[in-house]
Amino acid sequence: MAAAAAAAPGALGALQAGRARLVAACCARLGPGWRLPGSLTGPRVGPAMWARGWAPVAGGSAPRRGYSSEVKTEDRQADPEENRGIVVLGINRAYAKNSFSKNLVKMLSKAVDALKSDKKVRTIIVRSEVPGIFCAANLPVPTIAAIDGLALGGGLELALACDIRVAASSAKMGLVETKLAIIPGGGGTQRLPRAIGISLAKELIFSARVLDGQEAKAVGLISHVLEQNQEGDAAYRKALDLAREFLPQGPVAMRVAKLAINQGMEVDLVTGLAIEEACYAQTISTKDRLEGLLAFKEKRSPRYKGE
Repeated sequence: MAAAAAAAPGALGALQAGRARLVAACCARLGPGWRLPGSLTGPRVGPAMWARGWAPVAGGSAPRRGYSSEVKTEDRQADPEENRGIVVLGINRAYAKNSFSKNLVKMLSKAVDALKSDKKVRTIIVRSEVPGIFCAANLPVPTIAAIDGLALGGGLELALACDIRVAASSAKMGLVETKLAIIPGGGGTQRLPRAIGISLAKELIFSARVLDGQEAKAVGLISHVLEQNQEGDAAYRKALDLAREFLPQGPVAMRVAKLAINQGMEVDLVTGLAIEEACYAQTISTKDRLEGLLAFKEKRSPRYKGE
């Protein structure tokens, strides 16, 4: 494709060459990475941040909730296969209501880098471990923000960096920086318009308006809104349900689908279709594709390995 573009005359050739470079850059981002140190059962990233794999408790569908900064890994008393590959990235800076410090941002970046290319990770849920407070992420796997409380300023910007957002009806969300005579500085001015449209994003940022879960759902800021439960984790439980729904799909396909969508939204349709074609080609030679065909033929569930 690049050779053909180089040979094409004039502006068309330059445009095609640019598309070729963009597609090549997108494919390069699919390269191998490194594993999260230790197992996926709960490595501590720092005093306010931890990441863990699924470790359910008996009699419930969600991990035991704790509010200390210590990592707690529960005994695996339920079927671990049901949730294998789900990683929960918890933020616990209770004394500061999860406000973003330089250290917290550094730890978040460290956690994101560690998870980026781990083939065992299938879906990541970002949640708060502080009751009532929420607060990435440039990750290749699906990310879900579970908002069970406040997500104001940087908290909402973190949620906007996720692929999917779910919230309790009692949650409060808003980019309120203009009240402090500043503007959103963590991606809010760019991601909010892409999520809900330019005009409405301007209205919300100019007014520093705070929305509840129902209002956020009405404007398209979140995908699902739930009535809060007694435990205060309705959004988190919905996020787990979505993550379980994603798990059976082919891991490589999930990564390249996300890449195709994200990159395609930033370019014109013709270039986007070229990106899709390049991403589709990445799935053809995988062992998972052959396993999917074999499983269909044998009338059984596929056993994908991300290869």
